[in-house]
Amino acid sequence: MGYMPLIIIVAVLLFASIKVLNEYERGVTLTLGRFTGVKGPGLIILIPGIQQMFRMSTRVVVLDVPPQDVITRDNISVKVNAVIYFRVVNPQAAILNVENFMYATSQLAQTTLRSVLGQQELDDLLSNRDKINQNLQQILDLHTEPWGIKISSVEVKNVDLPQEMQRAIAKQAEAERERRAKVIHAEGEFQAAQKLSDAAAIMAVNPAAIQLRYLQTLTEIATDNNSTTIFPIPIDMISMFMKKALSEVKEVK
Repeated sequence: MGYMPLIIIVAVLLFASIKVLNEYERGVTLTLGRFTGVKGPGLIILIPGIQQMFRMSTRVVVLDVPPQDVITRDNISVKVNAVIYFRVVNPQAAILNVENFMYATSQLAQTTLRSVLGQQELDDLLSNRDKINQNLQQILDLHTEPWGIKISSVEVKNVDLPQEMQRAIAKQAEAERERRAKVIHAEGEFQAAQKLSDAAAIMAVNPAAIQLRYLQTLTEIATDNNSTTIFPIPIDMISMFMKKALSEVKEVK
């Protein structure tokens, strides 16, 4: 019975010294306050009271950047939020070089978002989203590299505009659609005029084409509803008949 307390103490110390790390985890160990290595995954044995271990996940972390008030280069106030994808690639640096890498990355993302977007005009912010995302990713990755953090991607999610700016953009888009419609209509009129000009040139060279067109028009009118239509016939079409009639009269005489 006298050994029971000792057995309990040994069991507790043994239980406290055994750690299990998952495949996606690493353990940064310190011995008497000094860094002694990165361990894991699997079974880890520590010396209680002498060694301590910090668990680090190496999986991709999704960090949501809260909406930031940004004034663009053309003095328009907008609210912008973003999302950042990153992972710990150097657990030692993430523990030793920064106190709280999650908080530090979040604050850095907020300040960088305001700084980079403040250098853009509103049109670029709305149309060149991919280029801005790539620029943000490069800047953040450069600053977080000493912390053992790798920024995989940065995506600007929403750009909230003031109501008056939304109305102005809507009017601009409507005016642009009207302009395109007028340009397309004008191009159609121009092409039609060209075709008519070509047709007139062909008919001027070959007068018989005009006569055939007259006959075709008469045929089309005849298929419509019954009505009386006065259609002027050019003198060229009946002149040959008149000449033939005159010649027959002369022969009779």
